[in-house]
Amino acid sequence: MLEVRNVERRFGGLTAVRDVSMEVNKNEIVALIGPNGAGKTTLFNLVAGVLPANKGDIKFNGKSITGLGTAQICKIGIARTFQIPQLFGSMSVVDTVMVGALACSRSIAVARERAFQVLEQVGLRDKANQRSATLTISGKKRLEIARALATQPSMILLDEVVAGLNAPEVHKLLDLIRELRANDMTVLLVEHNIEAVLNIADRIVVLDRGEKIADGMPREVLNQKEVVGAYLGDDYVLA
Repeated sequence: MLEVRNVERRFGGLTAVRDVSMEVNKNEIVALIGPNGAGKTTLFNLVAGVLPANKGDIKFNGKSITGLGTAQICKIGIARTFQIPQLFGSMSVVDTVMVGALACSRSIAVARERAFQVLEQVGLRDKANQRSATLTISGKKRLEIARALATQPSMILLDEVVAGLNAPEVHKLLDLIRELRANDMTVLLVEHNIEAVLNIADRIVVLDRGEKIADGMPREVLNQKEVVGAYLGDDYVLA
């Protein structure tokens, strides 16, 4: 579904992503991991159209999306969330989701109906009339997902979606991601929570200093010496 081929992104003399290639297959959950500064968010931004690539190509469903802007990429079926929720704090929860729904329909009535459907899906239907700013961090994470889902994507990019959550909240959010996949959604996520990655990911891609150093099944990748040294620390032992 998603093909990244020899992509590079430079910021002046700094190469944040260097010659990275990877794939995400339809209905797959792929986790993108690596130490801080590895280039994960930059790669996310390249896929989402926030940044242009200096080199390489990105394809979605067989068609190049290299050079397209965020609005165009959203319309073809890729949505994203942010590590720190980017919400409209003074707006109600339902109105916030309607902003996403209006990307697909000019009808306020249709967008509102879609917003309530998505809020039911993510467990926020009872919070529809609250201001977005009043939600807990878990609620704000779910609201970000809801707004993204309202654009009717076939693939969603989740940026550290469980960061800052307690264990029960993490498990509930992982259940939501599994439900999305069961409903034919494809998921690419950046995540530092290794337990969450092991519980949810079909495959892991590891970046270090802008380069891909591993790609494969979660436990196999996390036991690779290069990955342990670069990301987990030499004393790490996978249970």
